[in-house]
Amino acid sequence: ALPVLEASLALHQRHWSHSGEIILASQGDLAACLGDLGRLDEALVLKRVIFARRVATLGVSHEATILSGSNLVGSMNTLELWDESKLLLRDQLLPDARRSLGADHDLALMLNRNLAIALVNQPERTRGDLLEAETILQDNVRRRRRVFGPAHPGTLHAEHVLSLVREDIANE
Repeated sequence: ALPVLEASLALHQRHWSHSGEIILASQGDLAACLGDLGRLDEALVLKRVIFARRVATLGVSHEATILSGSNLVGSMNTLELWDESKLLLRDQLLPDARRSLGADHDLALMLNRNLAIALVNQPERTRGDLLEAETILQDNVRRRRRVFGPAHPGTLHAEHVLSLVREDIANE
């Protein structure tokens, strides 16, 4: 699949260079494929490009930009780039998502969960980081139950992550 996606991107860049959205979609497909193949560093580079282009063309508060930022943060967390992930989430993505989408939007809740994950998994975490993650996840679970219901997969996942954080706090 990778050679096909690379050829598709080259074709789009050659024939539809005026259509940034088509090129961004092709780059996104290629980044996803690279990630699936375990080529995480290469995927991260592409996700950075996509996010920067979305910021430049759509602005920081557009849902597609925030989604691209969420994809970038997911890759940062996978590569254990905790500090960079937290910085992007706290300084840009979360404030923009809350302002433009609302705090109850699924994307805003996913970003909150990613911040909690970064806080918990960083090697130099403190008890304060764990408590902050617990507070974030308690709010996340409460919102998800209210908006999506207790049986929603996102709610169940948030509850599971919260239980893991509580175990970490108890063992601290």
